[in-house]
Amino acid sequence: MTVLVSVWGAAPGVGKSTLCAGLSRSLADAGLRVDHFREEEILSRSEFAAVAEEFGATGAVGLETPAAATERYVASVLAAGDDVVVADALVPFVPTLLAMGHGEEAIDAFMTDLTGVLAPVRPVVVFLDGDAGAALSRAVEREGPEWLDRYVGKLAAYEVSPSVSDLASAVTYLGRERAVTLDVVRRYGWGLIVVERVDELTPGEVLGAVEQGLKPWLPQLP
Repeated sequence: MTVLVSVWGAAPGVGKSTLCAGLSRSLADAGLRVDHFREEEILSRSEFAAVAEEFGATGAVGLETPAAATERYVASVLAAGDDVVVADALVPFVPTLLAMGHGEEAIDAFMTDLTGVLAPVRPVVVFLDGDAGAALSRAVEREGPEWLDRYVGKLAAYEVSPSVSDLASAVTYLGRERAVTLDVVRRYGWGLIVVERVDELTPGEVLGAVEQGLKPWLPQLP
């Protein structure tokens, strides 16, 4: 049975993309058929074209749009015969839901639908936990100071709650993203692997912890 591993983290710069690349290689080396879904591909994969089109036209996305796109993607994964999907920041779409101003009732309704859609691919969320401020600082070191201005500006434009105007308030808001993500994943019975204090671990140590945590879902791992 196919397993969808969706990697999230406490903040940009926490190491999601590095983990996804390493995990995809590791799983392929173990003989599994792997689809590596990179974060930026949500704008280019055909199954999610409606999400990009709706957001581009209106600046918002209705709850039914990502759910329907995910259903199309699940069908394509099953048709391809993939053993595992390693997805960088895909489901459960919590940042998108919060940015669009959806509250607890709407998020619960969406999660009920999404959990049914994902049932054939057994979703497992890997959450890289750690110091959000340190992660953002690493992202700035990598991307340059203008990256932080764009990131803060994007969150401010969405009018998220709590509001964001600078680095400190962005860290506070990311705490809410973290809390909502972990809460819905646990309440809806998805698989969950939390790697704590990732800012104190090497990429190899993070990968090893995730591989160990995935063994109940992927017994093929050595």
